[in-house]
Amino acid sequence: MPLSDDVRIALDGKWRHVREQSRKELAELDLAYDHDLTLDQARARVLEQMKKLVPTGIPAAGFRVESGGTGDPGMAVTGIEMLAQFDLSLMVKAGVQWGLFGGAIENLGTERHHKAYIPGLINLDILGCFAMSETGHGSDVQSLETTATFDPATEEFVIHSPTPSSRKDYIGGAATHAQVAAVFAQLITKGESHGVHCFVVPLRDDEGNDLPGITTSDDFHKGGLGAVDNGRIEFDQVRIPRENLLNKYGQVDHGGTYSSPIESTNARFFTMLGTLIRGRISVGGAASAATEVALSIAGRYVLKRRQFGPEPGDEILLMDYRMHQRRLLPLIARSYAYRFAQNQLVARMDRIQAADEPPPPHQQRELEGRAAGLKAAQTWHATKAIQEAREACGGAGYLAENRLTTLKGDTDVFTTFEGDNHVLFQLVAKELLTSYAQEVGGLDPVGLVRFAAGTVADVVKERTAASQLIQRLIDSRPGRSDDDHDLLDRGTQLNLFEDREEHVLETAARRLRRAGGADQAEAFAVFNAAQDHVIRAGRVHIERVVLEAFTAGIARCESPEAQELLRDVCSLYALTSIEEDLAWFMGHNRLADTRAKTVTALVNELLEKLRPHTLTLIEGFGVPEESLGAEMLDS
Repeated sequence: MPLSDDVRIALDGKWRHVREQSRKELAELDLAYDHDLTLDQARARVLEQMKKLVPTGIPAAGFRVESGGTGDPGMAVTGIEMLAQFDLSLMVKAGVQWGLFGGAIENLGTERHHKAYIPGLINLDILGCFAMSETGHGSDVQSLETTATFDPATEEFVIHSPTPSSRKDYIGGAATHAQVAAVFAQLITKGESHGVHCFVVPLRDDEGNDLPGITTSDDFHKGGLGAVDNGRIEFDQVRIPRENLLNKYGQVDHGGTYSSPIESTNARFFTMLGTLIRGRISVGGAASAATEVALSIAGRYVLKRRQFGPEPGDEILLMDYRMHQRRLLPLIARSYAYRFAQNQLVARMDRIQAADEPPPPHQQRELEGRAAGLKAAQTWHATKAIQEAREACGGAGYLAENRLTTLKGDTDVFTTFEGDNHVLFQLVAKELLTSYAQEVGGLDPVGLVRFAAGTVADVVKERTAASQLIQRLIDSRPGRSDDDHDLLDRGTQLNLFEDREEHVLETAARRLRRAGGADQAEAFAVFNAAQDHVIRAGRVHIERVVLEAFTAGIARCESPEAQELLRDVCSLYALTSIEEDLAWFMGHNRLADTRAKTVTALVNELLEKLRPHTLTLIEGFGVPEESLGAEMLDS
């Protein structure tokens, strides 16, 4: 078996069979985006492509057996991720229908909603959208302005957009195809607001016309994702039956009395959002998949394209230039790291969502924090790596026929949907700094400061996997020595990442504790001054998590030769991460000047060592060459 096959098997993870099935079946469906189509043609085509996905079983996998699905959450997420290797418009469109809209029905609704909607939305008899974001409110979902006011005289909710900024915006499916929306709105009954809840609201009749009180409009052209019909929705006193409230976490009886199994408004809101975690996980995975495609295209190109040389006519392969190795191999290594981390995240999500009983709160919150941080890291990596891949291919990379510009445009928005990345890293840090304390709700900066002011800031640190292996590697590290090559020791690398995380978290907590006893304005000012520190805490936590996931993934690899190669790739990820943050490691006396210089020297040694394996690593991503869709690779 070729080494690249062993590497691919290790990288494919638990749902390898889904990836292999997708590579074969999706390649036969002609899913490549066609730039010659009009907006309407592209949208119609992607809807027809979605219908071809239904027989694959991937849409049904995301729903429980009792709801009409097949109950394999890991398969559903992996299947959606694989669509990103072919067409990100299709991936987003499918994710909205089966992940967001379908996920809201299943996770926020009860049996009557499941029976009424899930079979139809699986087979596309019911087309839906996920109406959360508003023109004036994106990440701050708790402050949404759309209202759902209960009228006891008719036992109906009245859905209304009270201001221009309350218009639902950027909603995939809203412009053309969606017949029904899962609408998030402030539930008001008996004059009291009970926070954001989700409601099923019909949008269009059988001819596609807006229903009374509904006004939809089109976002038209975007920077990418041309086949996704993003649009806007406004509600003018739209009445829906009481039963259209998705009532798993909040119910209104015939007389308008509200009840919920979760008393706290904050806890209820974040419990509801937590059940929809699959969308955020899918976005991160899709960003990584698209990055792997871009690096596969650029990597193959620089392995055939020649430029300059010591003698006229004696040109050198681009990949033999150290600068090209510097540009691409660390990005390939980071992509490997994120795939192992994504595999681990999906497996954890699958265990939690497939279990018969709800998970302990700390496990659910840890999953949410992990998903938030990894999504931010993966999508920022996609933005950087796809741009670098484009530049590495010169003018050819700028031609649409070579796909890199399409990948760049399509993934650009991933850094902001399913949560702005800065906000998501803030969420990660909040979970760490509060030790998963339930009394701290959401992203309220004042609440975070006041909690940190009264705690000893003991950080809950749950290792990602293979905790005994990780601890053994750390315990057996050489420690500070005169041998600079101890930086290649995995235990040393893990210890550096862990030590940095602990220090950043502890110092962030100390800064926030200065606000003890402060009033609202002073507490917010303290938080605002420390916000960059808080976000750094989230970032370094995720870097440690990713390194541990990569280490655990190597341990599960069954091929000794593939293990050896992956160990070098992992070291390249670790050392380039340290190199990018050398100012911190040196400024905090974790690396002396001479050892800091050694980091760069060791990175160059690894580049030299990995250069002969470039094609193997590209093939390890598992993106079939025939599906890359780049004309320059055929010339």
